[in-house]
Amino acid sequence: MLKLNVKNETSRLRAVVLGTAISNGPTPSLAEAYDPKSALHIKAGTYPVEADMVKEMEAVANVFKKYDVTVYRPELIENCNQIFARDIAFVIDDVFVKANILPDREEELDAIQYVVDKVNPAKVIRPPEEVHIEGGDVMLWNDYIFVGTYREEDYADYIVARTNIQGVAFLEKTFPHKKVKSFNLRKSQTNPRDNALHLDCCFQPVGTNKAILHKEGFLEEEEYEWLLNYFGKENCFIISKEEMFNMNSNVFSISEEVVISEKNFTRLNTWLRENGITVEEVPYAEIAKQEGLLRCSTMPLIRD
Repeated sequence: MLKLNVKNETSRLRAVVLGTAISNGPTPSLAEAYDPKSALHIKAGTYPVEADMVKEMEAVANVFKKYDVTVYRPELIENCNQIFARDIAFVIDDVFVKANILPDREEELDAIQYVVDKVNPAKVIRPPEEVHIEGGDVMLWNDYIFVGTYREEDYADYIVARTNIQGVAFLEKTFPHKKVKSFNLRKSQTNPRDNALHLDCCFQPVGTNKAILHKEGFLEEEEYEWLLNYFGKENCFIISKEEMFNMNSNVFSISEEVVISEKNFTRLNTWLRENGITVEEVPYAEIAKQEGLLRCSTMPLIRD
């Protein structure tokens, strides 16, 4: 039996699901692109190739090995993008929540069913159909659940809007002991520099009291200000539009002292080190072309 436990983003990691890039399938057509960044690279002929992405994910697997983290990988589905394990499910406290994802990604959930089978069935839940919610929008911070959402009336028109207000209400109802705080995110189907696909594309806590933030990712300035004040300006690393585009906020914490980050994030990695955090640098620039990075491709099961 797996005894799930995740209460925040930075406690010492013990078990995790890491996606896979093997048999990732051919480069999608433009019509098949889920997000503007993938579309940009499909158009430019720079969409990542499988061999490079497999190498990048192995680098992350090796870091987990070094820190003695138990790693589960999805079962292989031929020609299927299974990199982004965070989208399909997430753990809050000791509860495994299956996400309602885009319908054609359902088989990705089946591929981790062998992990779910190790969990007490009473602790596995799936929200009702009208509830849209993806793991990239759910950020745990002790008493808080921070949730990215899109509250505007044209929600249905955006394939990049992944968590609806029903998703926020579902979390409030299911985890009444938590304070659920939602953030209205900026969405763009066409411009990846204006699109916060998930909350972790513009915000993530690190260490014990610090955060990476991107102001323009938030539609409502006071919600951005709330986070800035909550963590304290002096504890926040503010990323530029270009850094957001390159997914600087989408790093992944193994503990309060150790962060896995992309090797090209020079400014961020310097700041993390200046704040006493060990940075494990990996190459992840190819995977980043699909508008996802280290947090997107990992789904923690157990943290101390």
